[in-house]
Formats: sequence, structure tokens, C-alpha cells
Amino acid sequence: MPLTRDQIVARAARELRDGYTVNLGIGIPTLVANAVPAGVDIVLQSENGMLGVGPFPYEGDEDPDLINAGKQTITALPGASFFSSADSFGMIRGGHVDLTILGAMQVSGRGDIANWMIPGKMVKGMGGAMDLVAGSPRVIVTMEHCARSAEGAKGEPKVVAECTLPLTGKACVDLLITDYGVFSIERGVGMTLLEHAPDLSVDDIRKGTGAAFAVSPSLKPIAI
Repeated sequence: MPLTRDQIVARAARELRDGYTVNLGIGIPTLVANAVPAGVDIVLQSENGMLGVGPFPYEGDEDPDLINAGKQTITALPGASFFSSADSFGMIRGGHVDLTILGAMQVSGRGDIANWMIPGKMVKGMGGAMDLVAGSPRVIVTMEHCARSAEGAKGEPKVVAECTLPLTGKACVDLLITDYGVFSIERGVGMTLLEHAPDLSVDDIRKGTGAAFAVSPSLKPIAI
């Protein structure tokens, strides 16, 4: 069985380092705010103008004035600050966000990402993702390995040789964490499988992947 969404989030949270300023994208990445490891002190940044984002509020404790870029209600940690989106994007474009964790519709074997255009749906634009992948020194993508049909069945691979959807950025993804495994992506080298879902073999992963990848000699199952 592939990993659950919560297990993907838990694995992504292990990439957080003490002192990081981190931006979390819409979807699976937002859940990382609830999975920060004990003893790790990070500052979560939201591109709509906030530093110090806390975990999601409990039901009944929501403040409609506190939202993230995905319009979800959030909490503010002690010392949080609020500012204009212009200042927020100044931080991002200036390289002051240490790590960005995004969702995606497609990731290519060389680290291209397509995550803003949803086929068949009306979208207002790519939002802040283009700036985040260009301005962050490290970009992690968390997503399900394959698309799902309307009935919920596994569909086409989302890890592909070439993205067919409009790109958000080229050769910018450093680490890909899916329900199938963890892949590093190095410029000029390509994808390498570092960790696999405990119940999936390398052959299982290859069958569900549209891009070529190498296998690390130290390949191990994801600790869950």
C-alpha cells in the first residue's frame, strides 16, 4: 500500500531544520504546520503577509481575519507579525525563505513543476508559486504519485518525463515526497529514489512513474 496523506506530511516534516523560515503551499503542504517535530523551532511565512503562522485552529476557535494564502483559517504564534503582500514577496524574491514545500499536478524527472493550472477548472492565476520556486534555495514537493479518476481510482502518473501542463518553474524541485517514495532531483543528474513506501517494491514504483529514475545504493523504506 502507498503512504497515507498523513504519512507523507510526517516525512516532509522531517526535512524542517531549527531556525528555518518556511513557506507551505496549498493542499498537502499546509498540513505540515501540524507536524513540526518537537524541539524544532521554525517560522512559517504566508505570502499574503504573515510571519509566525501556527497550527490550524480547533473547530469553534477560528478567527475569520486570520487566513493563509489558500484562504484557510490559521492561528498566530506569539510574536507573529503582519505586513503587506508586497513586503511578503520582497522576502521571497530576496531569498529570505529557507524552504518552500509545495503541492503539484506534475513534476518532471529533471525537477520541472506544474502546479497552478488545474485541467478543466477556472483559475485566477498562478499566485505566488512562481516566485517561491525562483526565490527559495530549497524546494520540496509533496503530492500523490498518480492522479485520481472521478471515482477515486489511481490514474495517470504525476511524475513524468515532460510536464504537459503549464509550468510554474523549470529545474527547481530538489526533493519529491509522494505516497510511493522519496526522490532527490539533481540538476544534470535527474531523479534518484532514496526511500520507498514499505509495502512497495522498486518495480511497483517504476510501473507508476512516467519518468526514469536511478535507485540509491542506500535505498531504505520510509520510516513511518
